[in-house]
Amino acid sequence: MDTKRKEMMVKEYSYSDIAKMIDHSLLNPVMTVEELEQGIGVALEYEVASVCILPYYLRRCAERLRGSGVKASTTIGFPHGGHTTAIKLGEAKLALDEGCEELDMVINISKALSGDWGYVGDEIGAIVELAHGRGQKVKVIFENCYLQDEQKIKLCEICGRVGADWVKTSTGYGSGGATDEDLKLMRKHSPGHVQVKAAGGVRTLARLLEVRALGVTRVGASRTVEMLAGTGGR
Repeated sequence: MDTKRKEMMVKEYSYSDIAKMIDHSLLNPVMTVEELEQGIGVALEYEVASVCILPYYLRRCAERLRGSGVKASTTIGFPHGGHTTAIKLGEAKLALDEGCEELDMVINISKALSGDWGYVGDEIGAIVELAHGRGQKVKVIFENCYLQDEQKIKLCEICGRVGADWVKTSTGYGSGGATDEDLKLMRKHSPGHVQVKAAGGVRTLARLLEVRALGVTRVGASRTVEMLAGTGGR
């Protein structure tokens, strides 16, 4: 995206419009406690949508975010999705108990590739039912780099049927991230009540604006400061 076009697009939105698209990602397994604390501070300073943090640090994160308008979120079945449904439900319940407001869950990729859509749908539905029963939301991670288009479409249909809040492209730890083609496909085949989240490769303000134009409402990002520095501030 050229500079002039980016500047014009930025002017179309308020600072909050852009910042509230960002889930600030603190999921790198080698992050120290000091780095996690600094990351939470960044999210508070820039007033993003949420912090998606390593599960073990969720309780502390939720405490720091309480009352701020920045949501606490974490991952379920991350990053490979191969946990049993019972384990994923246990993770989700603990996360909700510790103050999680948005769960980013990984589908069972193996089951999707095997065509066991009953299993996949039941598992997603169970997590959604649990979270919605507690007044919280769920983002369903497909890990598109491993899937064919017809499998992605089937997942969008399942997520629409069970009432998921977002469909999400990837964990950021697979072999690929969010592509324009996938984002267009997911938006086209998801019902209106299901939003789309891009993860993996959204590292600049220009890219954030590009995916927004495709219908994306959230992005997972670790380079939040660099991205929002280009907005001109609040």
